[in-house]
Amino acid sequence: MIRTVESHTPASAPVLAAYSYCEAVTGQQARNFAYGIRLLPTPKRRAMSALYAFSRRVDDIGDGPLADDVRVTRLEDTRALLTRIREGAVDEDDTDPVAVALAHAAEHFPIPLGGLDELIDGVQMDVRGETYETWDDLKAYCRCVAGAIGRLSLGVFGTEPGARGAERASEYADTLGLALQLTNILRDVREDAAGGRTYLPADDLAKFGCSAGFAGPTPPEGSDFTGLVHYEVRRARALFAEGYRLLPLLDRRSGACVAAMAGIYRRLLDRIERDPGAVLRGRVSLPGHEKAYVAVRGLSGLDTRHVTRRAVRRRA
Repeated sequence: MIRTVESHTPASAPVLAAYSYCEAVTGQQARNFAYGIRLLPTPKRRAMSALYAFSRRVDDIGDGPLADDVRVTRLEDTRALLTRIREGAVDEDDTDPVAVALAHAAEHFPIPLGGLDELIDGVQMDVRGETYETWDDLKAYCRCVAGAIGRLSLGVFGTEPGARGAERASEYADTLGLALQLTNILRDVREDAAGGRTYLPADDLAKFGCSAGFAGPTPPEGSDFTGLVHYEVRRARALFAEGYRLLPLLDRRSGACVAAMAGIYRRLLDRIERDPGAVLRGRVSLPGHEKAYVAVRGLSGLDTRHVTRRAVRRRA
């Protein structure tokens, strides 16, 4: 069981300012994520914003235009900062608001900060330009850059006392992170190709005649691009189904947050499945009103009840 340890001691002005900075970063740069964390009580929302802001810094280093050796140095500097946070060596008056906010969050929630080391490991794989021959290879990368985020988030959410199956919560959070990351990979396939990156497993690409890559708005000649996308969609749906078993283990508002974030990505997956070629023509996204509907659905607990009923039927 993972219980959160929330303190009701008011945060100091410097800490509140640091959290405000992280929330601004989250609202501006992670609209899908922001829809979910709005549903959390204030302490958890702030802690999730701090996690996001630190993770975003790592991602921006990996995705930025800097030379590879500079990016490697920046990532190691960020790892050193994480070590300072872990050791309690960041003061409230530190000039880095993300460090201040994350240090405060880590004092009040059992956040497994090693997950951020894994994120840095994953981004270093990007800097090295690694490609993935098989799904097992890609899965190892996804566990670093997304599964770890799921486990970090669980440190903030905690699990409900007495929840049946709570010992597997970390596993479900990890799997849900994989589902979101695979959806991201499908959505960004052309954008990644333009940046010289290929994430989909090489053996899957070969199976569907797509080894030539995705340099333009049309699939490679003679390929079965639709077959490839539908194959990966099925894989993502299986991951979502397993990861959604986390929902009944969380309190109402944490479950609503997870259901909202995951629900947005599931709807993106639906759109990609209906029109696979759309990912080559532009960025697939959801309109704001649809995201709002998903958030309301999450808050209603509908997805959680659905997962619970399905679990009861399996045990019957």
